[in-house]
Amino acid sequence: MGSAEVMHSPSADRTKTDRPPVLASTALILAGLLTGCAVGPDFKRPAAPDIPGYTAAPLPAQSASAPTALGDAQHFGVGASVSAQWWRNLGSSKLDALIEQAFQASPTLVSAQATLRQAQEIYSAQEGAMMYPQVDANFGAQRQRFNPIVLGQDGKAREFSLFNAGVNVHYQLDLAGGNRRALEALVARAEYRHHELEGTRLTLAGNIVTAAVTQARLVAQIQSTEAILRAQDEQLHITQERVRLGQGAPDEVLALQTQVEQVRAGLPLLRKQCQQNEHLLATLTGRAPGDGSLPTFTLEEFTLPSDLPLVVPSELVRHRPDIRGAEALLHAANAEYGSAIAKLYPQLNLSASLATQTLIAGALFGPGSAIWNVLGQLTQPLFNPALPAEKRAALAAFDAAAANYQSVVLESLRNVADVLRALANDAQALAALAAADAAVQGSLQSVQRQYALGTASYVQQLIAQQAAQQTRINLIAAQAQRLVDSAALYQAMGGGVS
Repeated sequence: MGSAEVMHSPSADRTKTDRPPVLASTALILAGLLTGCAVGPDFKRPAAPDIPGYTAAPLPAQSASAPTALGDAQHFGVGASVSAQWWRNLGSSKLDALIEQAFQASPTLVSAQATLRQAQEIYSAQEGAMMYPQVDANFGAQRQRFNPIVLGQDGKAREFSLFNAGVNVHYQLDLAGGNRRALEALVARAEYRHHELEGTRLTLAGNIVTAAVTQARLVAQIQSTEAILRAQDEQLHITQERVRLGQGAPDEVLALQTQVEQVRAGLPLLRKQCQQNEHLLATLTGRAPGDGSLPTFTLEEFTLPSDLPLVVPSELVRHRPDIRGAEALLHAANAEYGSAIAKLYPQLNLSASLATQTLIAGALFGPGSAIWNVLGQLTQPLFNPALPAEKRAALAAFDAAAANYQSVVLESLRNVADVLRALANDAQALAALAAADAAVQGSLQSVQRQYALGTASYVQQLIAQQAAQQTRINLIAAQAQRLVDSAALYQAMGGGVS
């Protein structure tokens, strides 16, 4: 999409309004007085993406399923609405409470809210300055010495006091609509801050979900790794006894020691990741890393959503806060371009004052002390090289905003496509790992029966236990990834932000 496809590009008007002719200026003044129009192109919302889907190949109606609690098939509801509290679909009440607490305490969210209020107050201030008359009251008192010689007259110098009080009114008549365009730009920038706040809230919820699921995954993987290490330690002890009794080779002990220490070295890494993830979860919720009041999560308490919403591409641009924010910036740039054009047209300033002036303070509001004046001033720029340059700069800013909007849309489409592919492929990976886990559990049960019957050794049972736990570690990672993928899709759909 080029800027001409996004909306009517102001580039087409480059040479039309740099130096408005006298007749055009006069007509503009009359039209402005009668209709209150504003120069510059009116903003038009960019056209929605005209594509049938997010990926080149069509997606299946549902994902693969696996015989696990977090391996059920997921269905895509095309055109379905997205819940504003989408994280509740994961079924964890502790997670729901943690996100609600974060919405109240997160410094990032508080900063975004304050930035929005700032933008709204800036608009209110500029609206008062641009759209309404400015009224000032003044009171003054001064002591003067007047010498008639300066006027070529004879006489002695006189000293006297001068008192004055009055009211002044100033107003700029917005003939070309420059003030209205400037306010339109401020409204659009406040709207951008609003969408930025929505995006911050959406990102915060997504990060907390990911951190909670990651904590559950790491805790489960640590438990399985510790189980593997216990089995290996026992196997190593048995092998050492066999070597002591002359029934084994020392090389067997060395090989097992290598495996044991490699697994043991992996535990601190997992613990470090788990501890750092806890610190992240604390800061996301507005707490210090040392706060010990955070809940702990397990994979068993999460529910994999069976139905996932899929907003069509043409509607995605109305849902995602990053796209709507980019659209608001485009609107602001369009309005600022119109404001720059308005500076090339005549400016009409009106002012009036009513005051009283006397030589005695007690007579300040007496009869015969009133003075007044009325002023109307029409200014037409004739030669000011800065104004055409400002117009061209505003036009360049609009082109940049249009390109930025296109980039945000493309990145959003890519984000959705990546998540959809991740959902499909990770579901297949989980199905395969679930089948592998079922097989290794069957093998372990078989070895345990053989051991009970005396046809298998205890070492064989320990090896089977280690294989089962290792497969379990991979299955845990795949289950957690399915939850993260589901949360990522809710985020990619805009999270139910209106």
